[in-house]
Amino acid sequence: MADMEPTDSKGLCADFQTVPFSESQADFPGQPYSVSVLKAGYCLPQTDGTFRADGTITLITGPRTILVDTGGPWDRSFLLSTLKKRGLEPGDIDVVVGTHGHSDHIGNLSLFPTAVMMVGYDVSEGDAYRPSRLAEGLAHTIDEHVCVSSLPQVSVVPCPGHTGQDVSVQVTGTSVGTVLVAGDLFECCSDEDSWRDLSMDTAVQQVSRQQALRTADVIIPGHGLPFRVLRK
Repeated sequence: MADMEPTDSKGLCADFQTVPFSESQADFPGQPYSVSVLKAGYCLPQTDGTFRADGTITLITGPRTILVDTGGPWDRSFLLSTLKKRGLEPGDIDVVVGTHGHSDHIGNLSLFPTAVMMVGYDVSEGDAYRPSRLAEGLAHTIDEHVCVSSLPQVSVVPCPGHTGQDVSVQVTGTSVGTVLVAGDLFECCSDEDSWRDLSMDTAVQQVSRQQALRTADVIIPGHGLPFRVLRK
């Protein structure tokens, strides 16, 4: 494992600050790919010791149409109507990425039977499973269109810790730079130590978080508003 860098109380690299966007900032245009947060997730502790939670739903549009996390089963009507407002039907979605296997993130996979499915490290089309090297720590390219940075435009990046097979989706070339749809790698902008309480492996997740902060300009967390990464 890589040497650990100095971190603050949030488990972030000490050389970084995070600043949330307002609720109205949900769209990040780009060329050829744009990123839109269809629904910001939440995680709300309850007085009886339980909590209410729903995962962030994100749409990536461009040469391929990509949905990252589908929310819980209770989001079915919301998801269908929101896609329709954007002129999309389920059959228009080319790729669905589930950042991990929790029900508030993959509750509506069945709406997209014709899409390529990526859930954790699994990549499938119908009942045919394709090889990937995500388990080896390597990114999986969704679109090889190359922007000025010479990086793949859209790629799935392994970021274990919250579970053993978490992934994030990296989009380069947007108006705000590189956007990382991070799933529960980050709970929200100010997740303090809450991410630790929900992590299967805090040491591994902290390394994944540090890598994300080094490479992303904007992060879309699993349960909150997008936030900007500022390097000191």
